[in-house]
Amino acid sequence: MGISETFQALADPTRRKILALLRERDMTAGEIADHFPLAKSTLSGHFNVLKHAGLVVIERYANRIVYSLSTSAFEDALSTLVDFSSKRKSRLTPKPAGAERPPSPGRRGRRASKGEPR
Repeated sequence: MGISETFQALADPTRRKILALLRERDMTAGEIADHFPLAKSTLSGHFNVLKHAGLVVIERYANRIVYSLSTSAFEDALSTLVDFSSKRKSRLTPKPAGAERPPSPGRRGRRASKGEPR
C-alpha cells in the first residue's frame, strides 16, 4: 500500500462515492451496494482496490463484512500533496535582493586566451 495505490484508488468516481458514504458511518457491503446500480462483483473489485490502498478497513462479524474509513492513507496522501505544494511555493517565491544563485561548480568564468596571463 503506497501513495501510488492511494491516488489510483481516489481517481475513480465510484470509489470516491464509496468513501464519501463511509465518511458518514461504517457500512456493510450490502448497504453500500444499495447506493449503486452495479453488479456485486464490480463493487467487490472496487472494495478490493480501496482495501489494497489502505483507504478502508474491513471487519468480519459472522456472515457480515463491515467497511470503515481508514484515515492513515488519507493523511499520507495529504502530506505528499502539501510537500509538493510547499516545494513549488519555495521555487516560486521571489528571492530577496542580493540573494543571487551561486555559480555552478562546473563553470569558473571565461578561459584565458593564448597570450593572456592565467
